[in-house]
Amino acid sequence: MDSNYLNEQASPAPGIERIRHDTRRRSLTVESVVDITPGMRRITLSGDELADFISLAPDDHIKIFLPTADGGEERRDYTPRRYDNAERKLTIDFALHEAGPVTQWALGARPGDRLEIGGPRGSQVISESVKRWLLIGDETALPAIGRRIEESSEGTVITALAAVTGPLEEQTFETRAELDLRWAHRPLSEATSAAALLKLLHKVDIQPQTFIWIAAEASVTRDIRAYLLTERGYPLPWIKASGYWVFGKADATEKFG
Repeated sequence: MDSNYLNEQASPAPGIERIRHDTRRRSLTVESVVDITPGMRRITLSGDELADFISLAPDDHIKIFLPTADGGEERRDYTPRRYDNAERKLTIDFALHEAGPVTQWALGARPGDRLEIGGPRGSQVISESVKRWLLIGDETALPAIGRRIEESSEGTVITALAAVTGPLEEQTFETRAELDLRWAHRPLSEATSAAALLKLLHKVDIQPQTFIWIAAEASVTRDIRAYLLTERGYPLPWIKASGYWVFGKADATEKFG
């Protein structure tokens, strides 16, 4: 356990402002479809209904709605990767490793197709006083990780650890921040194991007042969070952890604090 972290516990935790948004459905049109890696498809949507779209945090979630054959509706959470109110455009990255209804829609999406979205319901905005970040996640977290990296200002220091299936799934990001990006390669069959990310994390010198953000399959997030709290003695108020998906459960997430 690092005594620096114990001293850190005496420092004020970074403020997190929770901001609620007015939520409504928006009907948008697919403008472009680009595969940025073999397993990640970027779809840009457009429409005048984006004029008042609000997303204040990189890990916000919108809801995607798809009709089902029996007249019902499938709903899934996705990260707004980029948006431009003036241009009336919203970009979403779709990880193609699952076979759910939204993934199937994304695989068949073509310019001119329609898609309904809702939200975000709210944003959790972490204080701008945070200048050091450790971002940890798998393919599903890459849209939020990428957005955080690209939106960070000069003077910010970011270490990012990302698990993907191999070199072809690695992405590049443009940023004004000082970025240390490290990739862990593991097959999708091991996506519920934290081993690859923990191997990278063991080599990271975590400086005091680093905000740690974790998102992956729920058991992976749980194991990484436990390692940081118990073996590294890192203070809980400086960690935000989410299970972006739960193995064997459709449309399931977990929050760990």
